[in-house]
Amino acid sequence: MVIVGGPSKPLELPAYAFVPGGKGVAGNSVGSVGDCQAMLEFAGKHGIGAEVEVIKMDYVNTAIERLEKNDVRYRFVINVAGSLGSAA
Repeated sequence: MVIVGGPSKPLELPAYAFVPGGKGVAGNSVGSVGDCQAMLEFAGKHGIGAEVEVIKMDYVNTAIERLEKNDVRYRFVINVAGSLGSAA
């Protein structure tokens, strides 16, 4: 088993399930470029997409408050288009 990223809860794994066949657990914080490409291809092939809540820059502080209250169902994506105003 390979764990990519960090689980939200500690993992409880039955040790004897890994003994036969020399199975093991490995981990990586992000995975390789090849791993990411394979994941994207798999997601595309099976119609899997990300469920996100798109927010504007002026909502970021509220988003952080919601994170602290565990009031978030999806990941936040910050839409930065136009956030620099006319200076861009």
